Amino acid sequence: MELFPRERADPAPGVVHLPDWLSPAEQHDLVAACREWARPPAGMRTVRMPNGGEMSVRSLSLGWHWYPYRYVRTVADGDGSPVKPFPPVLGELARRALADAYGPEPTGIAGTADYRPDIGVVNHYAHGAQMGLHQDKDERSDAPVVSLSLGDSCVFRLGNTETRTRPWTDLELRSGDLLVFGGPMRFAYHGVPRTHPGTADPALGLVGRLNLTIRQSGLV
Repeated sequence: MELFPRERADPAPGVVHLPDWLSPAEQHDLVAACREWARPPAGMRTVRMPNGGEMSVRSLSLGWHWYPYRYVRTVADGDGSPVKPFPPVLGELARRALADAYGPEPTGIAGTADYRPDIGVVNHYAHGAQMGLHQDKDERSDAPVVSLSLGDSCVFRLGNTETRTRPWTDLELRSGDLLVFGGPMRFAYHGVPRTHPGTADPALGLVGRLNLTIRQSGLV
């Protein structure tokens, strides 16, 4: 049992980490929802990169389908089915996240004044999976990215906006944590060099880690 509560952190301008943001009940409901979204058609898949390599995480998209490096309305690199709709629950969570991170009337953070999230990307990190440093830059919007963690804890590496090299900051993200990055760090390189297997609450019934990112496409 922890003796001290985990507290809000602002590791870089426009980046906010709110520990334990999701209640245990909300976490359980999101895991159950992800299981439904992951079912075919247009379910969870392995992403193949243009160089032929495969990502170690498995992924699914909601609202718009992402594959390297574009958005389309069908699972073009999978079963070809129409992408599942963007769930209202993710839009509600994302709007609440921005209000809690930046305040009810945020100023100085691009894309918050008329925020309309319409993309959900769910990544499942099995034991040993990782995510290399990358930018979320296939959207035509500079609205903040909302990231939710479920299951195993991980090391989240927050880099800089110019290169994949240092400087970077490593954060520990646990189940229920919220991370928002926008403003000057919206296009920062970031990744997950490792997870901590077996750290999830068994009550979640989840093996590994789920990461949900909610974004605004700017495509419509």
